[in-house]
Amino acid sequence: MAELLLELLSEEIPARMQTRAADDLRRLVCDGLKGAGLEFKDARAFATSRRLALVVDGLPAVRADVSEERRGPRVGAPEQAVQGFLKATGLTSLDQAEKRNTGKGEFWFAVIAKKGGPTAEALPGIIDAAMKALPWPKSMKWGSGTMTWVRPLQSVVALFDGKVLAGEVAPGGEMAPIRFGDTTRGHRFLSKGVIKVADFADYTAKLRAAHVVLDPAERKKIVLEGAEKLCADAQVALRTDDGLLEEVAGLVEWPMPLLGTIDAQFMDVPPEVLTVSMRTHQRYFVTNRKDGALANRFVVVANNVARDGGKTIVDGNERVLRSRLSDAKFFWNQDRKVRLEERLPALRDMVFHAKLGTQADRVARIEILADKLAAYVPGADSAQAILAAHLCKADLRSGMVGEFPELQGVMGRYYALEEKLPAAIADAIGDHYAPAGPNDRCPSAPVSVVVALADKLDTLISFWTIGEKPTGSRDPYALRRAALGIIRIVVENNIRLPLKKFFDADDLMAFFADRLKVQMREKGVRHDVVDAVFALGGEDDLVRLLARVDAVQSFLATEAGKNLLTAYGRAANIVRAEEKKDKTLAAKIAGAPDAALMEQAEERTVAAALADIERLVKPALQREDFAGAMLAFANLRQPIDSFFEKVTVNVAEKPDLRLNRLKLLNQIRATMDSVADFSRIEG
Repeated sequence: MAELLLELLSEEIPARMQTRAADDLRRLVCDGLKGAGLEFKDARAFATSRRLALVVDGLPAVRADVSEERRGPRVGAPEQAVQGFLKATGLTSLDQAEKRNTGKGEFWFAVIAKKGGPTAEALPGIIDAAMKALPWPKSMKWGSGTMTWVRPLQSVVALFDGKVLAGEVAPGGEMAPIRFGDTTRGHRFLSKGVIKVADFADYTAKLRAAHVVLDPAERKKIVLEGAEKLCADAQVALRTDDGLLEEVAGLVEWPMPLLGTIDAQFMDVPPEVLTVSMRTHQRYFVTNRKDGALANRFVVVANNVARDGGKTIVDGNERVLRSRLSDAKFFWNQDRKVRLEERLPALRDMVFHAKLGTQADRVARIEILADKLAAYVPGADSAQAILAAHLCKADLRSGMVGEFPELQGVMGRYYALEEKLPAAIADAIGDHYAPAGPNDRCPSAPVSVVVALADKLDTLISFWTIGEKPTGSRDPYALRRAALGIIRIVVENNIRLPLKKFFDADDLMAFFADRLKVQMREKGVRHDVVDAVFALGGEDDLVRLLARVDAVQSFLATEAGKNLLTAYGRAANIVRAEEKKDKTLAAKIAGAPDAALMEQAEERTVAAALADIERLVKPALQREDFAGAMLAFANLRQPIDSFFEKVTVNVAEKPDLRLNRLKLLNQIRATMDSVADFSRIEG
C-alpha cells in the first residue's frame, strides 16, 4: 500500500475559506479515487494561510481490472437511441452488447471491461479534476492566465509512494505550466529557499522546522494555551471567542500570542467600542477583570518569532490601537453634545429602500407598530415604547456609528442614558436589533420586547408588501433572520401575540410556519408531530401552537398514546378507503351518527365514549389545556378494538347501516383531529 501527498501552495488564502476548501479538496479527490476503482484507508486534509494539503493512506500501487455494466435501450428501440447507446459505451455494434430480459421487457446491456494499471497513471487526472471543481466562494485569474483559483498558485507537491507524479497545472495564456514536484516553501518570513520532501511525515517535520504548523487544530491550541497563560500571569481572564480563534488560526502559520495594554485615557469609552475596535478591526482577543468588566489588556497573535520577547510587535500594535481608539474617543465626546431628538431630521436623508422610503419613514411605521404591540406585552408602557421606537434609529446619524456600524443601537442606548432618559427606553433602543442570531441574547424587558418586535415586524411586512420575498438561498434583506427573531422573542417571553392582526398575507403566515418548523426540528421535536399540528391551519398564536405540539408529542410517547394512534389508524384507513371509491361520501358521513340505527352494543359503546370525550375535549381546548385534551382520548382504544372485533362496517345489504357505521368512524377521526391531524403521524 502507498501514500498520496498533495500540497497546493499559493498566496494568502482568506481565513474564512480555509476549512471549507480543505474539506472540499479531500471530498473531490476521494470521489475521484472511488470513481477510478481505487480503495484507500484514510484521507486527511489541512489548511494554512498559504497552502492546502492532503494525504491519502493505503492506496494500491496497481489498480485491479474492473468491469462496468450499462443498460441501454429496449430491444427494437429507434435507431437514434441505439446509436446514442453505442457512442456512450464505446461499442461499434450491437453484436458487442448483450440482450437481457429484465422482467419488464428485453433490453441491451453493455459490459465494459476496464483494464487496471499503475495507480500513478490515474492520479494526475484525478488531482486536475478536483482542482478545477473546487468551489471557492471567490476566485481570481492572474497574469495572462485563464485558470481561476482563490489566489495565484505558486507550486504543487504531488507525490505517490515517494515519487513525483507526472502532471502539471496549466494557468493558461502565456504563463508557463506549474509542474508537479516534490518541493515546497516554509514560512514566508522565517524560512528561506525551497524544501524537498519525500512523504507526509517528512513533509510535516520539515515544515515545522521551517516555522509552519500544518494542522489548524494544533495552531488553535497553541494560540489558546499561550493566550491563557499570558492572561493568567497578568491576572486577567481571556474572553471566550471561538469565532476569532478560528479566524486567527487561519491567519498565521507560526502563531505567537503576545499581551498588549490599552492606554488608560481610553478606558472611559464604552466597552463595546473598545471591543469592536480590538476584535473586529484588529483581530485582538479581549480580556476581562475578575469582576467581569473589560480589562485594559489585549492579546495579539503574531505570525513571527519575537527576538526581543515581542516588545517591538506589541509596541506597534498598541500604536495602531491607540490611533483607532483616539478616533473613537473623539466621536464619543462629540456625539454626546447632540441630543438624539436633534438627529432625527437627518434620517429623512437616509434612504432605507427605494420603494419603502427613508429611515424617517421607517421610524414612523415602527412607532405605530410599537403602540399596537404594547397592548400584548404584559408590563409594557405604551408611551415609553413609542418614545423608544421614535429614537431607536437616531444613532445612525452619529459619528461613532458612522465609524463603527456594528454599534448601531448600542450607542443609541449610551446616548439615551447620557440624556437621563428612563433606563427602560435606553435599553429598548440598545436591544431593538436583538436577537441578531441563534446565539444572541433575546430581549426580555417589556419595552425592549415591544420595540424589537416592532422593528422586525416592519422589516417583514414592508418587504413582503413590495414583493421582496426570500427565494431559495437568496435572502438579501435577512427576512428569515427577522422571522426567527420574532419567534424567539414571542416564545421565550411567552407573549400571546395574534400575528394576523398585524398582517393579512397568508403566505407570510406560512413563512413564519416554515421558520418555526425548522427551529422546532433543530430542538428535537418530531417533524411529523409538527406537521400534524400545523395542518390544522388558522393558528397565529405561536405560544398556543407550541403548547399543542408539546402535548401531542408527550402523549404519543406514552403507551396510551401509541394505542390510541393504532385505533385512530384503523378507523381513518377504512374511511379514507371508502372515500376514494365514492367521491360524494365525505358529505354523506359528516356529522354525528344516528343512535336509532345502531344495532350492536359495541357501536353504542363507541358513540357514548365519543360523546364523553367531546364533553371533555372542547372545554379543554378552549382553556388551552392540550395535555388534558389528549388525556381524554386515552379511554377510546378499548371501545374501538371491541368495535372492530365484533362489528362489520361495510354491510352491503344494509346501506343505511353501513353509512351510519362509517359516520361513527369518521366521528372518531374528526374528534381526534380537533387536536392535531393524526393522519400525518408516522406509524
